[in-house]
Amino acid sequence: MSETLTERRARLMGPNVPTFYQTPVHLVRGDGVWLWDDQGRRYLDCYNNVAHVGHCHPRVVEAICQQASTLNTHTRYHHTLVLDYIDRLTATLGHDLSQAIMVCTGSEANDLALRMAQAVTGKTGIIATDNTYHGNTSAVSQLSTRRPPIGGRAPNVRLVPAPDATKPLGGSLEAQAQAFADGVERAIQDLEQSGFGFSGLMLCPVFANEGLLTPVKGFLDPTVEVVRRAGGLILCDEVQPGFGRVGSHFWGHDALGFAPDVVTIGKPMANGHPVGACLARPDVMAAFRNAFGYFNTFGGNPVSAAACLAVLDVIEDEQLQANGAETSAYLLGLLQGLQHPRIVNARAAGMFFGLEFGGEGAADFTADLVEKMVARGFILNRIGREANVLKVRPPMVFGKEHATLLVDALSDALAE
Repeated sequence: MSETLTERRARLMGPNVPTFYQTPVHLVRGDGVWLWDDQGRRYLDCYNNVAHVGHCHPRVVEAICQQASTLNTHTRYHHTLVLDYIDRLTATLGHDLSQAIMVCTGSEANDLALRMAQAVTGKTGIIATDNTYHGNTSAVSQLSTRRPPIGGRAPNVRLVPAPDATKPLGGSLEAQAQAFADGVERAIQDLEQSGFGFSGLMLCPVFANEGLLTPVKGFLDPTVEVVRRAGGLILCDEVQPGFGRVGSHFWGHDALGFAPDVVTIGKPMANGHPVGACLARPDVMAAFRNAFGYFNTFGGNPVSAAACLAVLDVIEDEQLQANGAETSAYLLGLLQGLQHPRIVNARAAGMFFGLEFGGEGAADFTADLVEKMVARGFILNRIGREANVLKVRPPMVFGKEHATLLVDALSDALAE
């Protein structure tokens, strides 16, 4: 009897290797917002931010191929593409964030951000929310709440109550901003009293894994004041909201109107080519460079830089940020028009949507809905503390016609 793909994966990759869906999808091809499986079935991709400008975008593919056939080396030799990219990327940022370290993943970038905070402050205490994810390295996995670390969480880590769209901290949406800041302040005091001191706060500006908050300018102002007063750094994980996804702004922190000390990016910046980066002010970068010896063999290589530059070209030339803003308003309206007794609300941060369900067994209901939608040919997933929020985060080329297809299928699935 022949070995199934699931069995082969277990034999070659070990147990418990994560896959999406009860019946994993075997993908063989992608184009724009579409994916095809090994049986020739087509799926509308409503989930993957990795292919930020669309699967297999020809301009990104060409840039990778051209540069791979010319030169690929690392940054201990001079080459100009990585400098060209950092110049263009940091031009989209304010707040004097003008320097970057190129790495291969968002996890690496967040790991560097933690060390930057230590280098600047001379302290080790770090704060994140109690329902987040910031990567897979030994350091940042201490912040991520999917699985507790073996032996318990590190003593210099504090996780504070996360904001919530339907069960707000402080008992109301109006009180939530200050309540979140109060939680951060208590954690800072605890770190100082415990002898670790406070180095920084790491957060996603749209609180994506926490369940998704709609960016409201000023929401983080009380928290920023608390962090600044304590002498810590704000480490902003823009892997999900960055590169125009919030529509109104190129960066999620700009939509909220605050100035981070460090910005980290990853998945979308090269449309699937493995790239990440840690962006910082010159004073922060100098503190890190003087405190740590750091070099990344693959970070900033010419092929990766070419892919990154092509993505910026496509975002600009195809006006994908504007498309995201327009499609966001349209799709949110359609989601808000859905009728079902379990629907709590629909919300959006640009091209990132959450459809929350309530009632007993809401998590199981949402999981079943995801499976039904995949069976209909729509790639989706779920987020939130209770995994009861349908997660819609498509490539930026997703348009109104795709939004209509999605919501029509959702309506049919919910009617069952």
